[in-house]
Amino acid sequence: MKIHIDGRLYEKEDAKVSVFDHGLLYGDGVFEGIRAYNGRVFCLREHLARLFNSAKGIHLEIPQSKAEIESALLDTVRANRLKDAYIRLVVTRGTGDLGLDPRKCKRATVIIIADKIALYPEKVYEKGLTLITSSLRRMSPDQLSPSIKSLNYLNNILARAEATRAGADEAILLNQQGYVAECSGDNIFFLRDNKAYTPPVSSGILEGVTRNVVMKLIREQLGIEVREELFTCFELYRAEEAFVTGTGAEVIGVTKIDGREIGHGAAGPLTKRIIELFRKYASQNGTPIYKGAGAAR
Repeated sequence: MKIHIDGRLYEKEDAKVSVFDHGLLYGDGVFEGIRAYNGRVFCLREHLARLFNSAKGIHLEIPQSKAEIESALLDTVRANRLKDAYIRLVVTRGTGDLGLDPRKCKRATVIIIADKIALYPEKVYEKGLTLITSSLRRMSPDQLSPSIKSLNYLNNILARAEATRAGADEAILLNQQGYVAECSGDNIFFLRDNKAYTPPVSSGILEGVTRNVVMKLIREQLGIEVREELFTCFELYRAEEAFVTGTGAEVIGVTKIDGREIGHGAAGPLTKRIIELFRKYASQNGTPIYKGAGAAR
């Protein structure tokens, strides 16, 4: 495996960053998880836009342009001879000292890892996920904006660990007002009365790239209204269907929340249709990795 660090490709065992890198010491940095399907990088420009917006939010200057990052990312995927891949793009504050002062970090570090991923086995897409509501709350926008995809993921990790201890697959985090925000690593939707609902960005969520694609597909391919509204867990409990979206998970049905069965206890028919539509769309759209691989954008 070859890994990109600051403009060079290294073998996996030689890919290293300093122990004084502020990404390691303080979680000071931003990242994106990106997928490639069938020789195309899916929603690459949308991911790069979010990366640069996240960096701007924490006053982090990325030492390369979007075009340069895109080129380096594609080179990394090609170097690993991948057509289907999970790509982790990381930008840290860079090497500094043991103090907090970001001015000691003279240049940001850019890391690109391209590998295969299988977050959930295929049977999960049929069976669906079991969720709990975490006792933790999503961080408030006046603490750290959820729109910033930062390297500090402890809030999410602790919620996921709570789900694991409870025998569940994922955890729902509420915002500071008690409304549903998002899961530890995914956005959440529910379906009722031929309408789809998902929390608005203003509720304290990361605006998911997959979330936005799925909303577009639901509206344009299924003709179903999508409402971005505040709602409580009670609305999830009485949903006809529910599902989560994310780069790694793609689209997965939810069949139990806090011990309550959702729908008929299996991925519902509309959820299955949305999974099918998303997979077809993802396999046909994106930035070509190799010459001759056309892309419909």
